[in-house]
Amino acid sequence: MTDPRPTALITGASRGVGAEIARQLAPTHDLVLGGRPSARLNAVADELGAAALAVDLTDHAALAAAVQGAEGITSLDVLVHSAGFASIGRLEDSTAAEWRQMFEVNLLATVELTRLLLPALRAAGGHVVFLNSGAGLFAHPGWSAYAASKFGLTAFAQALRAEEPALRVTSVFPGRIDTEMQQGIYAQEGRDYARTGLLRPDTVAAAVVGAIRTPGDAHPVDIVLKPR
Repeated sequence: MTDPRPTALITGASRGVGAEIARQLAPTHDLVLGGRPSARLNAVADELGAAALAVDLTDHAALAAAVQGAEGITSLDVLVHSAGFASIGRLEDSTAAEWRQMFEVNLLATVELTRLLLPALRAAGGHVVFLNSGAGLFAHPGWSAYAASKFGLTAFAQALRAEEPALRVTSVFPGRIDTEMQQGIYAQEGRDYARTGLLRPDTVAAAVVGAIRTPGDAHPVDIVLKPR
């Protein structure tokens, strides 16, 4: 009798790095793909034979219902937080609503989903991976709200690692990635989009998957990726 395949839940899985992580884990893991209800999420789930957790991660009541739906998720080997949102602008031009949205998506939704899944992660001795950002280590002008949300994510990962020593907790800090979100950032900066000097989504995904596949005697803690 063969051992059951490990289970991985990946948020932000409808596109970009999240979808690439799902594709690279599909040969070895049973997948649950998280994201807002959309045809794109359904398409990736169909492509990989995965289950879809179609819910707005910032709607905490709906998120709790989705996690607890049917028989619920009782054992979870891997949780990858890849969902994120970025909007840039100088502090004097920023609004409280923009700051709130950044924190809701990049930090609070991550905290709440992790909290809901802690029993399942503990049951499996699981691994939590946060797709953070270089902005979670250093804040540039015009990036105050985004960087603050990512610094918060850095702190949350550190606290989770200390509170749950039976779990592995990894933060991945990539530089700029060639994604649709990056295209939006370039537009906000008033620049023409160019892929030169950007990380490829599959490269970042490979780093995440490499951390997940690291043998259990090691604990990958922080991974920093910079474009060459």
